[in-house]
Amino acid sequence: MQKEQPLISIIILNYNSGELLLDCVESVFSSNYQNFEVIVVDNASTDNSHKICKKNFKKIKLIENVENLGYCEGNNIGIRNAKGDYIVILNPDTRVEPDWLEKFLDAIKKYGDGLFQGKNVAIDNEKILRSTGNMIHLFGFGSARDKGGIDTGQLKDVEEINYASGTCLFTSTAIMKKIGLFDPFLFLYHDDLDLGWRAACLNIKSFFVPSVKIKHVSSYSLQWSAKKFFWLERNRKYCLLTHYSLPTRKKMRLGLFIVDLMIFFFYLGKGMIKAKINADLEILKNRKIIQRRYRELEKIKTVPDKVLIEKFADTIFIPEDVSNELTGKLFNRILGLITRYTKRRLSFS
Repeated sequence: MQKEQPLISIIILNYNSGELLLDCVESVFSSNYQNFEVIVVDNASTDNSHKICKKNFKKIKLIENVENLGYCEGNNIGIRNAKGDYIVILNPDTRVEPDWLEKFLDAIKKYGDGLFQGKNVAIDNEKILRSTGNMIHLFGFGSARDKGGIDTGQLKDVEEINYASGTCLFTSTAIMKKIGLFDPFLFLYHDDLDLGWRAACLNIKSFFVPSVKIKHVSSYSLQWSAKKFFWLERNRKYCLLTHYSLPTRKKMRLGLFIVDLMIFFFYLGKGMIKAKINADLEILKNRKIIQRRYRELEKIKTVPDKVLIEKFADTIFIPEDVSNELTGKLFNRILGLITRYTKRRLSFS
């Protein structure tokens, strides 16, 4: 007798996604794999995209939040309502291919419980890569590997990465609960980095599965703005303060100070210094919350900073629409020097 397929819960968080949501859900219902549920969590959209989606796809479970709870808590609501053995966190600005779920299941069966992402490509040109796995930098930056590069099929094997992109993240329900869901404090941005970092601290690995292709629209909501820069900087510092042990941070003090100066002048040059100042003030204002979170994570950490940092990146990807090529190269060169110096101080390289 053939064993019944495990149920997969696909959670799509929506906020004014318009036609993108409909295209995403339509692609999901074209999957070869049949035993899945689709949970659309709406964060108080005003464009009625969620209602139109429910009308067009009656099988979906629609959860309507009365306010915008952000990426983290919005997805958490979906996870808490999921009935599946496995969970997919899927952005509404994506389209999937028919065989995606089987390939994710094959990967988790072969490599064990972990966090998995596919090959993210541009929705309007599938030859342009968005991410082949995400990397954590020593100073808390997140970076999409190979972003903007050309896909020639050069990556064929499943690889371990620092963290799986929240654009499309596949895992078991048990592992998601063991890690502790998304951190609501973050609201949005660095949410997947935080999740992957916490997972790594528990010896739960993240993987890139090149056979799964996810077509993705990049940053359809905020684009690059002062608001986005604020969230990225605030949450970068939050992750540093909650994930690194105090002895590690003490040894990193000089590097952290220099990098903070670099970011200050970067924001100044962008005319967004207010976003940087507000991010720092938010960290100060929430220091008690941060300290409490730090203590919680230190108690359950099983993998020391030394082991994790050996796998962290030395440089980051800087998009052309954020900084020109020359400035980006200079920033990365200086960042690389500071990173390698700091790693030597930590005796990790």
